[in-house]
Amino acid sequence: MAPPLLVGGGALLIILALAVFGRLPLIETGIATIAIAAVTAIAARSTPGEVEDEESHELSLELDAAVERFADILTEPCLIINERAVLTYRNAAAVRQFPRARLGDPLAFTLRDPDLVAAIDAAVETGSAQSTELHISVPNDTWYRASVVPYRPSEGERFFIVITLYDFTEQKRTDRMRTDFIANASHELRTPLTSLMGFIDTLQGPAAKDEAARGRFLGIMRSQSERMSGLIDDLLSLSRIELRQHVKPTTEVNLNLLLREVSESLEPQLEAENLELELKLPEQTVSVIGDRQELFEVVENLAENAIKYGGGGGKVEIALVAGGSRSGTHHAITVTDFGAGIAEEHVPRLTERFYRVDAESSRKKKGTGLGLAIVKHIVARHHGHLSIRSKLGEGTRVEILLPR
Repeated sequence: MAPPLLVGGGALLIILALAVFGRLPLIETGIATIAIAAVTAIAARSTPGEVEDEESHELSLELDAAVERFADILTEPCLIINERAVLTYRNAAAVRQFPRARLGDPLAFTLRDPDLVAAIDAAVETGSAQSTELHISVPNDTWYRASVVPYRPSEGERFFIVITLYDFTEQKRTDRMRTDFIANASHELRTPLTSLMGFIDTLQGPAAKDEAARGRFLGIMRSQSERMSGLIDDLLSLSRIELRQHVKPTTEVNLNLLLREVSESLEPQLEAENLELELKLPEQTVSVIGDRQELFEVVENLAENAIKYGGGGGKVEIALVAGGSRSGTHHAITVTDFGAGIAEEHVPRLTERFYRVDAESSRKKKGTGLGLAIVKHIVARHHGHLSIRSKLGEGTRVEILLPR
């Protein structure tokens, strides 16, 4: 770019030449001379260093069109920065994921993760690709694997850093859930096992000849064994359901007959708890496409929970309503108890694995903490909906909606 003084001097010489040869009147010559001198003086105030800075800033935002097109076809967020870590390009996925990332702003305005900064620095120094993990906690916990690759269009030109982010949040949550599940299952099994080992040691030692103690301990040991057996059965059931989670059921199931069979199977428990079961069925036959054994397990689980934890109300109600949803596109099965109810803060977490409102009371009643988790998975496999409503002192109502 030509210096301002050189350009201004050339313009003045041309005007003076025109005036000498009579091509430009004297008054216009004076006005033009003054104007050119003023503009030249203002332009000269900008130092060569400032001009170079502006040019380098413009160049820093220029990128090969082929690279831009390649970034645009990626489904993952892709951010491209220059050697000064200023954002020069971002694809559509990055715009959706990071709406505050603006061209010309330092990347640190959007992503301040120290591991990412270290990976960028290493890529700049070594010229080789780097990778790292990124955890963003606002507005939600999100995990990314970041690929940081240096790119130089041609030898001698400035280079860029291409950052591609792969979202593995779901995998991270699944791994965490699996870890928590194993820890909870191990804890649930360890407790009765420790109890059994203690009673066995006692029977082999101090109580070896104590008939009364032996009878009492054997009764407790049997109870603990039944608890472990129930937990293992529920774990196997949950595992089996998860394996078939995405396999659509194809068998027609008569819900009227199913609920009658469940109510008959519960008679011993109802008698033991001195409870009455009220079964409400429509006159017409109501059928759905589903897995009969799994749907039986759903209603049985809900009814057993109502008997165990809502027995104080004196009765349990199981009802079937054809087209019972608001839209009429689903049949409704409801299981209601009229007992103590559940505090509002516990209701959203009832379907979590091993979650208990009262852990000690649940263990005494041989609850495994998996029943509602199993129910949730079965209902999801049948493309249904599960809702739980409860108030302290008014009981609990669980509703299952199954597609017609």
